[in-house]
Amino acid sequence: MVDNQLRPNKVTDARVIDAMLALPREKFVPAHLRGVAYVDDDVPIGHGRVLMEPMVLARMLQAAEIATSDVVLDIGAGTGYASAVCARLATTVVALESEPGLVADSARVLSELGVDNVVTVEGPLAHGYPQQAPYDVIMVSGAVEAIPESILGQLAEDGRLVAVVATPGKAPVARLARNCDGTIAFRTLFDASVPCLPGFEREPGFVF
Repeated sequence: MVDNQLRPNKVTDARVIDAMLALPREKFVPAHLRGVAYVDDDVPIGHGRVLMEPMVLARMLQAAEIATSDVVLDIGAGTGYASAVCARLATTVVALESEPGLVADSARVLSELGVDNVVTVEGPLAHGYPQQAPYDVIMVSGAVEAIPESILGQLAEDGRLVAVVATPGKAPVARLARNCDGTIAFRTLFDASVPCLPGFEREPGFVF
């Protein structure tokens, strides 16, 4: 995965590569799909959700520039793989998931692997998790049509949000948002295609 998918696709951050090398990705997918856990594609995990393609996840995390002192919110955490990768880069991760079955799977797998700096919480994805805000990094583990202002408002000063934005009628792209003195600056990173998360439909006139 690292040699054939990450390094050839501009993933150069050694911390991101080491974190993904250290985690058994097969633990985060259903048993009958463990043989394809490392393919360069999204892997279904149930409830219409997927484990994002490794290259897309790695490049998003690289762009987020997660520091060891950062607090991270992972929106759409699924079975917890991206949260576990973030946990090896940051001090604390809040893993937000709306599907009760996936919340249970995530808590179980993270416990089995001894990942003790991730807090798994259940709730609507589009609300974020303001109870623990502000966050240094917000990772959206799936595509969205739009990011609500309320989630952007959960970024700390110089906080970064990474998400795949699938605007109707346009090719989906990974984008980076950064909070600069209360103003959100946006940058397009690369083309990416992953399934959409529920609850992030674009409102008329909204631009991200």
